[in-house]
Amino acid sequence: MIGRLNHIAIAVRDLAGAAAQYRDLLGAHVGQPQPLPEHGVTVVFIDTGNSKVELLEPLGANSPVAAFLAKNPSGGMHHLCFEVADLQAAANVLTAGGARILGDGTPKLGAHGKPVLFLHPKDFNGTLIELEEIPLHRQGTRAVPNDPR
Repeated sequence: MIGRLNHIAIAVRDLAGAAAQYRDLLGAHVGQPQPLPEHGVTVVFIDTGNSKVELLEPLGANSPVAAFLAKNPSGGMHHLCFEVADLQAAANVLTAGGARILGDGTPKLGAHGKPVLFLHPKDFNGTLIELEEIPLHRQGTRAVPNDPR
């Protein structure tokens, strides 16, 4: 059901500082900050060549990432994002198997302008999972930071 790993998201307290580390110390191509108020975060994507790293900074005190950072003061891995060809079909299979979808189960648009859903971390060994709908003909192609695909 899942396709390629789209990105690994890392929660950070200082988005500009974290982005500079990836750019200056690791030589990575770093995208521009993108505020996503509907998700309560500002993100920056880093191109790794075969996937992406998404840096997440809370956008306000009510952000889910602010709660994550309260529990993990130095930041850390927040979630894994996998591509799926049909988000609704994937959701149906997952819920039939006992997995819980966070929120009301309605997909939201993610940072790439594609529908996304999040799966409860307690159902996946303590790891928050994001599913992003990417049509099959686009899966596996090399993406660039802030790629609108």
